[in-house]
Amino acid sequence: MFELFKRIGSLIMKLTLSRKNLLGISLFITLVVTLPLNIYLIFLLSSPGTGKNVKILDLREGYSLKKIAGELKRSRIISSEWLFILYARLQGVDDKVKAGAYQFNDGMKPPNILHRLITGEVYNLRFAVPEGYSIYQIALLLENRGLFRREAFLAQCFNRSLLAELGIKGPTIEGYLYPSTYNITPHTTEADLIRGMVSQFKKRFSPEMGIKAKMLRMDTNEILTLASMVEKEAVSPAERPLIASVFHNRLKRKMPLQSDPTAVYRSRAFAGKISRRDIQSDSPYNTYKISGLPPGPIGNPGIEAINAVLSPAKTKYLYFVAKLDGTHCFSTTLNEHNRAVHKYLRSGAAVAESSEPTAPEYRNDYPVIKSGVDSGPVSP
Repeated sequence: MFELFKRIGSLIMKLTLSRKNLLGISLFITLVVTLPLNIYLIFLLSSPGTGKNVKILDLREGYSLKKIAGELKRSRIISSEWLFILYARLQGVDDKVKAGAYQFNDGMKPPNILHRLITGEVYNLRFAVPEGYSIYQIALLLENRGLFRREAFLAQCFNRSLLAELGIKGPTIEGYLYPSTYNITPHTTEADLIRGMVSQFKKRFSPEMGIKAKMLRMDTNEILTLASMVEKEAVSPAERPLIASVFHNRLKRKMPLQSDPTAVYRSRAFAGKISRRDIQSDSPYNTYKISGLPPGPIGNPGIEAINAVLSPAKTKYLYFVAKLDGTHCFSTTLNEHNRAVHKYLRSGAAVAESSEPTAPEYRNDYPVIKSGVDSGPVSP
């Protein structure tokens, strides 16, 4: 650009040597003043491309404005490094740019780019964790979204150092990954995401909830274990307190909980029905074979399921069976329950056998069903 001004100046100087000196000087002044201004305005009001060139730039803490402008220029997001610096300085915000990962495209104008940098509109992906999902289902969702490798996320779920850091005494993070929507940036690691999810759980699990748990003579892990079972069993949110009451009543009477989702935990996701083989499995989580609660949660319950366990409905129910619409019929005696089973299960057996679950929450926890007890994350 300096060469351009030099050539223009040389041309104008030649004109000034002629009889039209005044006209030449006037033209020279006009060009010197207006040309840079026009170039500057064109830079501000235009973009170097159509928006097809999309870049995510990692602008670290301590980066100077010059370095940031250089990154933008090299990525072909802006057409001029020094004009961008000039614009920021004229706006008085050259020292207000915030660090972070940003997404830009070459269809953006410099004012929009600078606004994003000074307001800190960092780039992130939103990831939603549904209520009741197990660590295996969450890992599969993350992999399907292209965010993390399934095995890498599961490895952190069993990472003893991370569990100790977070104050979790169990062998896995299961139950403590609060179902919500999370922002994932390019710098987020598997452990970072887990820390954020556990932090969210701790914010939602209030001291009052801890007091209620003590009144029930249950610790946090037991509350989450029972809540995870309620979450898996309840299709209708209104039934959570009723299902919780059944489990509490059975625990008081030292009756096996016989919860279907526990029979298939760590072999596949619960899809609403189980087989005789599932019931007979030797899994330590199978409440058809063990007394009391499983050794830990079978999923990550939401706040409503937790509240249902802490404040169950006052009933005498000891049994429930699923109807064809997903809701349940509750009974106080075994005879009532057997009649309900005959009515809702055996009459609908043909329908149930012919229907295959297709919803995302019915995906298998593992691509291949495995038998026996798992000692940690497995490879596909």
